[in-house]
Parts: sequence; structure tokens; C-alpha cells
Amino acid sequence: MKELHLYRKRLIPNECVRLEDDIILYRNDEMIITGWKTLHPRNDMDHGFSLYLLNEGIKVGKFCRKDGSLLCWYCDIVDYSYDEETSTLTTTDLLADVVIMPGGFVKVLDLDELADALSLGLIDTDAMQRALVRLNNLLNCIYRDEFTVYQKMIEEYE
Repeated sequence: MKELHLYRKRLIPNECVRLEDDIILYRNDEMIITGWKTLHPRNDMDHGFSLYLLNEGIKVGKFCRKDGSLLCWYCDIVDYSYDEETSTLTTTDLLADVVIMPGGFVKVLDLDELADALSLGLIDTDAMQRALVRLNNLLNCIYRDEFTVYQKMIEEYE
């Protein structure tokens, strides 16, 4: 397999960053698992792992403190685009996020930003629909206690 170049694209704020320090721990046609250090130093978070679910439009992150303990699980609703010529995978954040705290508390974030992105023309109605369907699928997975499947996938490569 060719070396893969990972990019994270955000709509709000508008930025595209190459994740050049991320280490690909596992890769197949359906998922990628990476390990990483925070891009900008933080007191609460030091490193983590990401599970790119390429067919589901979800990126699951395990955020860890410096001592390795779990800060939270952070799930992004995303679009993926792959450029075969440059072997580049760009993950576009569709703004809606789900945070799962160690005790199991679940919080949905940034739906206001998703609405703003539609109003500002940063996304179209098709992207809005994809984001909401993917968010609904993820929440149903969590509510059915099936999220542990994703957690185990990441933990296998820690």
C-alpha cells in the first residue's frame, strides 16, 4: 500500500491542516487507526488515537491525558475524500460532534455551527442531510451500547 497523507479540513474556522505527525497504526479499505500527539500543547489533553470509519462518515477519537488516562471519547461527523494520484485522504469536519465522558455521559455539540454553515453557504443541503443521518446513526449506536465495538478497535492498537 502506498504511503497515505492525512489532512483535516474544517469549515468553521476555514482551515486545512496536514496531519504529518499522525502515525498510521492500521489501515484497510474500511478504516484507518492513527495515534497522535495534540497539535497545540494543552493542559488537559496530551495525545490520542483516531478511528476513521471510511464508509460511515464518522471519526472516533480517544483523547488521553499525559498519564495515559482517558479524558473522553470524541466523535466527529465527517466527509472523506481520497485522491488516489497523491494518496491523500482529506477528512472534512461536518461540525456536529458527540462527546462521551468516562462515566457514560453523552453530549451532542455544535449543531448551531452546522446550521450556521448551511446559512453561510459553507455546506449544501446534501451535506446537511449526510451530517444529520450520520449523527443519528452514531447516537443510535451509542444508545444500543454498541459503541464499545469502536472502542475495542482503537484499544487493540494502543
